[in-house]
Amino acid sequence: MGGFFGTVAKRDVVLDVFFGVDYHSHLGTRRGGMLIHDQTDGFQRQIHSIENTPFRTKFEKDLHEFHGCSGIGCISDTDPQPLLVRSHLGLYAISTVGIINNAEALISQYFSDHGHQFMAMSSGKVNSTELVAALINQKDDLVSGILHAQEIIDGSMTLLILTEKGEILAARDKLGRLPVLIGKKDDGFCVSFESFAYQKLGYVNHYELGPKEIVRLTADSCQTISPAGKDMRICAFLWTYYGYPNSNYEGRNVELMRMRNGEIMAEREAREGLMPDVDYVAGVPDSGVPHAIGYANQSHKPFARPFIKYTPTWPRSFTPANQDVRNQVAKMKQIPVPELIEGKKLMFIDDSIVRGTQLRETVEFLYESGAKEVHMRSACPPIMYNCKYLNFSRGNNELDLIARRTIQELEGDEGHQHIAEYADASTKRGQCMLSAICKKLGFDSLGYQQLGDLLDAIGIDRDKVCTYCWTGRE
Repeated sequence: MGGFFGTVAKRDVVLDVFFGVDYHSHLGTRRGGMLIHDQTDGFQRQIHSIENTPFRTKFEKDLHEFHGCSGIGCISDTDPQPLLVRSHLGLYAISTVGIINNAEALISQYFSDHGHQFMAMSSGKVNSTELVAALINQKDDLVSGILHAQEIIDGSMTLLILTEKGEILAARDKLGRLPVLIGKKDDGFCVSFESFAYQKLGYVNHYELGPKEIVRLTADSCQTISPAGKDMRICAFLWTYYGYPNSNYEGRNVELMRMRNGEIMAEREAREGLMPDVDYVAGVPDSGVPHAIGYANQSHKPFARPFIKYTPTWPRSFTPANQDVRNQVAKMKQIPVPELIEGKKLMFIDDSIVRGTQLRETVEFLYESGAKEVHMRSACPPIMYNCKYLNFSRGNNELDLIARRTIQELEGDEGHQHIAEYADASTKRGQCMLSAICKKLGFDSLGYQQLGDLLDAIGIDRDKVCTYCWTGRE
């Protein structure tokens, strides 16, 4: 996916940007970038690959070269950024997070007016942030350009712009699928995806942008320059999976939501007689853990950690090109606690089940370590559709998703006409899918959280939450 952080103040902001961006490292694994503006010396920028080395390590050596009172930075799962753009709107820096599903159509339309060009990457693709800048530059001012870009992009687009004046424009995507939060200090303002990132830097909560809203930040003010829209579809996975535990979105804390989600699941399973007799309830590290704590607390079954993720050597996602190496790294991360596994009946709760590959390896690892039974619960419903708006569960083929692949195996193409039934464990089709996945992945039992229960755990207006990956409804 990705994340960004920016700040403008009456002092040097290099360390704020450095630490603020670093606190978004859980949102991306490919590129990191920092860009600082000084009124005398202008823009300074650095971009690094962070695929095998954390953001902090890559950028520490650059800090002495940066200086200025405003800056932005990003963690990106897509293209190198922030970019510096020079146009009739002036010189500005831009960083984006989102998905452009109609990128090729927009590029072709742009080329139809002869004389335009893009710098192509080695794959031949155009940097999506450069494309957004080109769309913005079609208008006579930055605000009109941002609104124009967001309107014609099929997908989502949240962005930061840092101008030659040292001002920051922050724009939340038109349906608010991602959060944008403003923090405040006595001498400046910052903008962030994660609230804890600026709280650790001494900022306090100031404002949360609404969908489509654009604000201008200076050292003295945070001003709305384009109002919020009425409709919102914030991504539910912020709470269930990729949001950091300390953060709040729309006033709802991530960690508390996950614990409540586990409690609700345990309440329902106890009521329906689906709760297995287990020795321990555990979470699949890391984001499955609070869901499991909630389940254990409600069910009065002991919480434990039968295996621990080894983070000193493998502190983040690491995806070497060789599949055999990837498989071995996944195994090396999982360190068992034999006393909590041998001869034990275990229940694990994971934040989601997407493709199932890692879970199958985890179950094999647990049985090889002596587990008597392994029961699995997903903290969200079966994922039936690849995400069109962010990078979560995004793929080229929906048959990569274990739920859709299992439906295809059970009923062929006809099965995909009955997805809602398969997603409902109370139906015959739903039971067949559960049984097939259970057998395929080696679980003793399998359960998914119901969509209504998940939305209850989030606790905001259901119509404001995006559930596309489960329902296919926008």
